[in-house]
Amino acid sequence: MPTSRITDTFARARGESRAVLVSYLMAGDPDLETSYAAMCALRDNGADIIELGAPFTDPMADGASIQKAGLRALAHHTTLADTLKLAARFREDDQITPIIVMGYANPVFRMGYVEFAKAAYQAGVDGTILVDLPPEEDGELREAYAQYDLSVIRLATPTTHENRMKKVAEGASGFLYFVAVTGVTGAGSADPQAIAGNIEMAKRVSGLPVCVGFGVKTGVQAAEMAKIADGVVVGSAFVDHAEKAHESGDFAGAPRGMGALAKELSSAIRTITKP
Repeated sequence: MPTSRITDTFARARGESRAVLVSYLMAGDPDLETSYAAMCALRDNGADIIELGAPFTDPMADGASIQKAGLRALAHHTTLADTLKLAARFREDDQITPIIVMGYANPVFRMGYVEFAKAAYQAGVDGTILVDLPPEEDGELREAYAQYDLSVIRLATPTTHENRMKKVAEGASGFLYFVAVTGVTGAGSADPQAIAGNIEMAKRVSGLPVCVGFGVKTGVQAAEMAKIADGVVVGSAFVDHAEKAHESGDFAGAPRGMGALAKELSSAIRTITKP
């Protein structure tokens, strides 16, 4: 079942005394065929979990890189249904790598929570991160997901206090996504020591693995985050390769660049031995 794929991934990483690498790309950027090749390149070069962005017109949590990626995908008329088809294509040959759809609530709500949950399950999706759907408002979504064991992955931030963390953790599954900076994706860089206590609290309260994202772009930064978290999430740095491919017209450059970056990040993370 979907959530077990996520659980198994973290268990394998713990068995290897390391953190996991979660890699993000936008579906349909620069096109769907290239996105598929990029997913394979990420997997083949050390990405443990793939976050597949579903393009949306008003990405309030995303910085310039991912905003532009969404606009490029929308210009090619990429829909939520196309995103699920892309996941299904990848799943045909890969039954192990978890796929997380990351996006916003509006397209999912418009499709219908029950219909989306069924379609996501059939596509081999393991869970979602819906940035703008807080715990107080996702009850219907969780009910729909429960039928298919899909994970509701929630966000926490450096300003999430312990009482709020309890609410964030309620009904969450898979892992907790800790936003390392108070800002949008790709903005600045986080100080691992400044958030280490927050992450420990998040682990204790939620009982879930905690992955850190936002502002992580290099192997050095990823290794530092791997010291304090169960996983490291990288997004904008991957998406930048899709932008270069779009601008140059060399779409094959996107999976090449993403694969090389995944290898760098994965190698850096694996230098950190976790207890």
